[in-house]
Amino acid sequence: MKRQFDDLQLGSIELFCLAAELSSFTAAAVAAGVTPAAVSRSVSRLEERLNVRLFVRTTRQIRLTEEGRAYFEQSRTALAQLVEAERQISGQHATPAGRLRISLPTPYAHYRVLPVLPAFRERYPEVEIDVHISNRNVDFADDTYDLAVRGRAPDDSALIARKLEDAELVLVATPGYLKRYGTPQSLDDLQAHECIQFERPSSGRRIPWTFRQDGEDVDIVTTGAYAASEDVLGGATLARAGAGLFQTYRFVLEEDLRSGALVEILQQHGGTSRPFMLLYPHARHMSSRVRALVDFLVEKFAD
Repeated sequence: MKRQFDDLQLGSIELFCLAAELSSFTAAAVAAGVTPAAVSRSVSRLEERLNVRLFVRTTRQIRLTEEGRAYFEQSRTALAQLVEAERQISGQHATPAGRLRISLPTPYAHYRVLPVLPAFRERYPEVEIDVHISNRNVDFADDTYDLAVRGRAPDDSALIARKLEDAELVLVATPGYLKRYGTPQSLDDLQAHECIQFERPSSGRRIPWTFRQDGEDVDIVTTGAYAASEDVLGGATLARAGAGLFQTYRFVLEEDLRSGALVEILQQHGGTSRPFMLLYPHARHMSSRVRALVDFLVEKFAD
């Protein structure tokens, strides 16, 4: 195998990644124990080698160019793999360490995963976590995520899917709304009510509500003047304000139901659920920090 990098070039890549992470040559120099001039020279060597500008420099700040950001994402991943390879060979893989990135949908982030991450870091204090909160699908190849949680198994055979839980759905409204407009007694009654809609981010289509009828799950198309997109918590906030009926996950509204701020409706047709899946790429050697978080989340939720 022909040698592609010398020690100086590998060191330059490390300093470049530090500068990109910290958005400062000076901060990178302090972190690496070198001078700011050494960081600047390293970046200049890389720019000359690649024949592109990696940073836009001003007197007050630096920022990555488009080419610089692409090079940074690839370089950071490569350096992390080298570190992990050394840990595995030297026996250090028993102690997970390093940074990992996870993408979470809004409700599952706020009501499930974020509250338990401090307990994970108590167990593995050397692991750092970047959390991306979005209801849109992610591309593991382009977005460099280690893990993602989504509401269904992917079509992509390159991904492993582990079910975390089947989250129960609940239909709710405020006591004030029900006093004013009446309480639905059957599924047919929904057509006469204001039903808050949620639009699927990937398609823009409004999601039907799901109920149990005659032992089977049935989807009911409802209508309403309010529609939330991107963030399902928007629909929950509208429901709390008395805007209408809303169906969402029970774990989002547990406190409201307990306090009486919201009332559960059509309980005889309840008990339906939607899955939440933990997704990650197939890998012959999964890093110890990723495996640790996978095992931790499955332990917490896959009961």
